Amino acid sequence: MATRPDAAGTDLVGMLTATPLFSGLPGAAIAAVAEAMQPQTFTAGQSIFSRDQAGDALYLVEAGRVRLSLRTPEGRELTLRYVEAGEVMGEIAAIDQGPRSADAVAVSLVKAHALTAQKLAEVMDRNPAVGRAALGFVCGRLRDTTSQLEEIALYPIERRVARFLISALALGGHDPSQTDITLDLKMNQTELARLLGASRPKVNVALGALSQAGAITRQGDSIVCHVAALNAYAGAE
Repeated sequence: MATRPDAAGTDLVGMLTATPLFSGLPGAAIAAVAEAMQPQTFTAGQSIFSRDQAGDALYLVEAGRVRLSLRTPEGRELTLRYVEAGEVMGEIAAIDQGPRSADAVAVSLVKAHALTAQKLAEVMDRNPAVGRAALGFVCGRLRDTTSQLEEIALYPIERRVARFLISALALGGHDPSQTDITLDLKMNQTELARLLGASRPKVNVALGALSQAGAITRQGDSIVCHVAALNAYAGAE
């Protein structure tokens, strides 16, 4: 069953409350949104939606991981971001009911809840706070995309990797007073390369350069970030 405000639906209500898009809604309205959402499951490698498709719904990811990316006719791919549990995706096309701006593919088994564009429009009509939150939400996405394109176009790969690691620390809620922080990226070098707009060999060389500079220490699948040195490297010209 999809989210319902009784029984197991309580978790979905909690997830909706935690999202910037719906956090301003009163409890009864959030429960109504939860009631309108439909559960969907996607297997690893399955396409959830494709660029230029009609945007008929947004998705709240309950579990799993989704890659949002762009692909050229020649097969080159740029990863825009990864969507994790508790995050919303597909909101732009659902809000303006235009075509999808990227491809979404399940990286792992994904459990999600879909809210149709029509239902979203009804919620926004009844609750102006959601419309204001949606505007701020989309503006935030635009700023993030602009920053990502700036990184790819203007900075060498070593600096891009350093800045990415710093952002990952911030998103992970790590204590900024710590001098050495172990970071599990939950992605391999190929995925990291796609996200940074580079090749896997270049990312590997960049990680080696950061290691030699004393900014990181690689330990298996984890990276120990030496925060002061990493910040200095990220800010270097």
